[in-house]
Amino acid sequence: MTTATLSGSGSGGGWLSRSQTVAKPSFNRWMVPPAALCIHLCIGMAYGFSVFWLPMSHMVANADPAACQNIGFLAELTTTSCNWSVPAETHVFETFIAVLGIAAAIWGGWLEHAGPRKAGFIAALCWGGGLVIGGIGVSIHQLWLFYLGCGLIGGVGQGLGYITPVSTLIKWFPDRRGLATGFAIMGYGGGAMIGAPLAVWLMSRFGSAGQPNAAAALIILGIIYFVVMSIGAFSFRVPPVGWYPEGYTPPRQTGKAMITHRHVHLNEATKTPQFWLIWLVLCLNVTAGIGVISMASPMLQDVFGTHLIRGDGAGLSPEAQKAAIVAAAAGLVGLISLFNSLGRIFWASLSDKIGRKNTYFCFFILGIILYVLLPTWGHLLIPALFVLSICIILSMYGGGFSTVPAYLADIFGTQMVGAIHGRLLTAWSVAGVLGPVIIASIRQYQLDSGVPHALVYDRTLYIMAGLLFLGLICNALVRPVAEKHYMTDEELARERALQKEDTPEAGAQAAARGKFGIVGIIFWIAIGVPFLIGVWIALAKGAALL
Repeated sequence: MTTATLSGSGSGGGWLSRSQTVAKPSFNRWMVPPAALCIHLCIGMAYGFSVFWLPMSHMVANADPAACQNIGFLAELTTTSCNWSVPAETHVFETFIAVLGIAAAIWGGWLEHAGPRKAGFIAALCWGGGLVIGGIGVSIHQLWLFYLGCGLIGGVGQGLGYITPVSTLIKWFPDRRGLATGFAIMGYGGGAMIGAPLAVWLMSRFGSAGQPNAAAALIILGIIYFVVMSIGAFSFRVPPVGWYPEGYTPPRQTGKAMITHRHVHLNEATKTPQFWLIWLVLCLNVTAGIGVISMASPMLQDVFGTHLIRGDGAGLSPEAQKAAIVAAAAGLVGLISLFNSLGRIFWASLSDKIGRKNTYFCFFILGIILYVLLPTWGHLLIPALFVLSICIILSMYGGGFSTVPAYLADIFGTQMVGAIHGRLLTAWSVAGVLGPVIIASIRQYQLDSGVPHALVYDRTLYIMAGLLFLGLICNALVRPVAEKHYMTDEELARERALQKEDTPEAGAQAAARGKFGIVGIIFWIAIGVPFLIGVWIALAKGAALL
């Protein structure tokens, strides 16, 4: 096979090119969401990487504690005689989240022209291959190689994989934009529910002498994810220009409507106040939510202590009490994953009914109330209401991610929404650093000042409520885009020509009218069963807390 064929630059367009993915009459649009889930459930393992930290920090059995006590981060990158510290390992999470936003911003415009098949396949190569390289780095105990594979290369896979389905789904579901993007992005929130237990099982299955084998788990997961993501990539189809679902009539455009039927170019979108207001809306919502995610388990332990144990731990030794508190708090992590995932489809679907702007008003108003109430639940020693409030907050954290692509499509049109979404994800990169830093630094400052453990989060939670109030103001300021920013008919035609869609618009309504069929049922079952298993595991862990 020639390079031209692989790259899609040959005369026929190539089997990875966008022109080869235009849907035929037999295609059914409900085949697209499971294809998107194939990718997002795999890259969603990003939230489950914490299962590797402790096993990876005990790989050198004969390490000299005295010689390894203060070797420094740079020495850790190449040492083979000292164990890695957990803080040094966790930097890989920050790395691939940061690279996710950067990659999405850099290659979002390219993705619109290349199409979801090529972008999805490259994402599979980078995320799956990055995990394999990272696993090799773990096996030879080279931290720099773990960073290169999982952090940098894997981060590119994260970025491309995250935005690849968005533009496609929105174009297939103009009548249900929120539901469609909610399906895919739900997978990112739920990927850890499947991947984390699988990783734990693999580490145990291939471990020896009681030592989990993190290297083998990473390599096997990389291969599995490459296969599953490739299946998703090759299952993508794009609708021909002018296609609409059967029976759907686009609503009439009015001058003040929050949903436009015109299109703004990527380069023009970033010049509008609407883009930066929505950027702040996402950043502030994520900052508040990710701060809670990063400290949820220690927060619950600090605030409630023995009140998390039946009978307040009476009759248990201090060691047994501590173990029981940790086990109870671990149930919150499972519930967070569940609500983070299901909130993505719930809130995004609701946004189809009440509108994107109103949905974000719900996030901010309800979030402010819950953040202000959290210290009260702690002072009154009511862990059930504390946990319920956090779960609702995390559902809105996930809902913010799944609702924003549809919000962008409403404001800027669908032609380049994937690329615009990619630029917007830099807000996630900023929030991913800002939220944990705020909550951790304020907690440590208050502990150093002698504030009791049960009270160290009060001020932080009120600050988070203040951030949500700023987000509320930004959301209220979002208005329709000014006329000067829309593409002219000539500019739109030129942009569509770059996508090499050869199907005439006149025949678009005959495309993609096929039956769902047995293949569609099997595809949905193949994706749905692992997800439901992950839900069951999360519920089982959460039941121990309640």
